Amino acid sequence: MAANINLSFEEMWEKIMACDSKYDGLFFTAVKTTKIYCRPSCRSRKPKKINVEFFHDIDEVEKAGFRACKRCQPKSDHSPQIELVRKVVSFLVNHYKQKLELQDIANHAGVSAFYLERQFKQATSETPRSYLEKIRIDKAVHLLKNTDRTNLEICYEVGFQTPSNFYKVFRRLQNCSPSEYRTLIRKEMQQ
Repeated sequence: MAANINLSFEEMWEKIMACDSKYDGLFFTAVKTTKIYCRPSCRSRKPKKINVEFFHDIDEVEKAGFRACKRCQPKSDHSPQIELVRKVVSFLVNHYKQKLELQDIANHAGVSAFYLERQFKQATSETPRSYLEKIRIDKAVHLLKNTDRTNLEICYEVGFQTPSNFYKVFRRLQNCSPSEYRTLIRKEMQQ
């Protein structure tokens, strides 16, 4: 996969202890006792130093009889974090109308709520909640442009539980109220 890098055993050991993702794909950590290999950034429990062997090539480590870690998925081109974010975003887009708690999203993703929020924010600079609010407001904008539904109907249609929260989030993201937005859109269409 990658050319040999000039790191000693001790340096590679330090990288896996620090879960340093900058070295993902440059070398792999194989654990002799479990016959599993991982990325340097894997968050699984760390093995004893004497049970570790390092490989620079994924084919080489598999030829030696090791299998890929299910947690860090070293065979994947994407980091597990990216896969987690994709899974969560598709869930949010498909279930935006429902009342969703962070725990519901975490259950779907198969991780803890704390881990989900931390990983999602690290990858997107947003929380799952703020991302969900953006999806809901995008849907509301579409409905305001293309339907004659009332603001209250749209509020509940896009998954908000209370009108006050809908108006607050809409104003924060669009810099105007839903009514002001609809008026602006109608003026633009008439010109």
